[in-house]
Amino acid sequence: MLVRRLAALLAPPCLLLLAGCTPTIGVEPGEDAANPDCAPVMLALPDVVAGDLERADVNAQSTAAWGSPGAAVTLRCGVEEPGPSSDCQRIDTANGSVDWVVETNDSGTWRFTTYGRTPAIDVTVPPSVTTDHSTSFIADLTSAVSLIPATRTCT
Repeated sequence: MLVRRLAALLAPPCLLLLAGCTPTIGVEPGEDAANPDCAPVMLALPDVVAGDLERADVNAQSTAAWGSPGAAVTLRCGVEEPGPSSDCQRIDTANGSVDWVVETNDSGTWRFTTYGRTPAIDVTVPPSVTTDHSTSFIADLTSAVSLIPATRTCT
């Protein structure tokens, strides 16, 4: 009986200690991160992308991350909308379509930025993720991103 009471008293502080150990991923917020249109998107984002990348804690408004520090996919709502680009691609899913401007840099980092949606959203995928995962998981975000209406499409 005494052991149960002691365990019940110690359980909440132990859980707080464990929760405090969860790493937070630093993500630079978009310029328009306070835009109220970002809130429904953030609430609708999936808990897992690419089959096994779990959502992580982040440090900034209108941002999300999946994976672990140094190897995380990051999303920012409220970034500057890109102009027309030959790198614009439509991704169609059962949940709708989203047009993305797709860029990659010399280090192998991919960046997907929504086209024709204000506020815009960008998703950054580091090479540490693309070595084990296809970037096709960007389709996992379609349902949430579609909550911001499209005003233009890829040409």
